[in-house]
Amino acid sequence: MIGKLKGTIDEIGEDYVLVDVHGVCYVAYCSARTLSKLGSVGEACVLFIETYVREDQLRLFGFMTALEREWFNLLQSVQGVGAKVALAVLSTLTPGELANAIALQDRAAVSRAPGVGPKVAMRLVTELKNRAPAFAGEAINIALKQELGEGVAAAPVADAVSALTNLGYSRDQAANAIAAAMKTAGDGADSAKLIRLGLKELAR
Repeated sequence: MIGKLKGTIDEIGEDYVLVDVHGVCYVAYCSARTLSKLGSVGEACVLFIETYVREDQLRLFGFMTALEREWFNLLQSVQGVGAKVALAVLSTLTPGELANAIALQDRAAVSRAPGVGPKVAMRLVTELKNRAPAFAGEAINIALKQELGEGVAAAPVADAVSALTNLGYSRDQAANAIAAAMKTAGDGADSAKLIRLGLKELAR
């Protein structure tokens, strides 16, 4: 099983890169975003690799970061999403943008990827919201800060953030704590509960 390649770029194709590792060249299929960041032929490169072994083929997929590789696998856990569609999504959205789109249930952002229709986009944002807490956590923070800045956050949430800032915490600290509290409390929690859970987060 190949987990990472370190070598020099021998060739860059439309959807792949040929990496020379001590004279042995490996073909790694990549997103357009990864290919655009690799550099030129002859330059050194490092790729995180996901190895696919099938009865009739062995294929390598390359990524700039381990996080991108994790998203590649996570995307394919959704029905109707294979390697080609997963790479298309990662070509269109960064991992951060993808996490944010899922946290905000933004189907339109996800459907910008080639091959992702409305039904697949719906399944992606719906299924991954609960199945990717480690990825969505930061996105929830981002989304909450946007809502606070635009004045559209729910009243209990805005009140809880305001209460924590009145206690001397910065707005970012308060927003991050309440975002974490929201994951624990669930939808419909009142401000008192959010404040209590937020203070626990800040005390860690």
